[in-house]
Amino acid sequence: MRAPEFRDQRIRIGLTGGIASGKSTVARLFGAHGVPVIDLDQVAREVVAPGEPGLAEIVAAFGTEVLAADGTLDRARLRARVFHDPPARKRLEAMLHPRIFAAAVAHAEAAGGPYQVIVAPLLVEFGLADWPDRVLVVDCPAETQLERLLARDGGDETLARAILASQATREQRLAAADDVIVNDGPPERLAAAVDTLDALYREMAAGAEHDPPGLRLP
Repeated sequence: MRAPEFRDQRIRIGLTGGIASGKSTVARLFGAHGVPVIDLDQVAREVVAPGEPGLAEIVAAFGTEVLAADGTLDRARLRARVFHDPPARKRLEAMLHPRIFAAAVAHAEAAGGPYQVIVAPLLVEFGLADWPDRVLVVDCPAETQLERLLARDGGDETLARAILASQATREQRLAAADDVIVNDGPPERLAAAVDTLDALYREMAAGAEHDPPGLRLP
């Protein structure tokens, strides 16, 4: 797919990584530096809120059984409905992705900041690594992801492994990366890595560093 282009020249960092790799923690750390963070998962929730055309389109396609009792979208039920049905998943993506990316661009262009972080879990899967100015991957071994996913969400290991298998491989994400945070140690190491990258991205935004070499941070 082709995401809409930004109309301004602000530096934007695409933050991505596999499920349970630590993206959300890294995003919060950038936010603590006063950096606007636009999370595509949050934007996705906005475009399917009650009353939004995106929700009406989903209900028309998949039926009212994908709604919770309060009229909101039951994301877990919808995910289960399309996870093993590629044509249904593609139909859902065709409905939602244009709305999500258009809303994300609008949020970003209104957000200001020295630079911005766009949290895009499926940036590599959808061939959008060229959309932001620079790609930051939060990386960790697949078995570490599995352990964290089971600890976080519970569920059975078979489903968790299926979710991991449906995403880009570790090698594919690293091939698309400009910068890498290796998140296989204690959480406090993440703060130091974000401090280093924040300084670099501010230099880029100020024009002091146009296209610096990539960083790999423990």
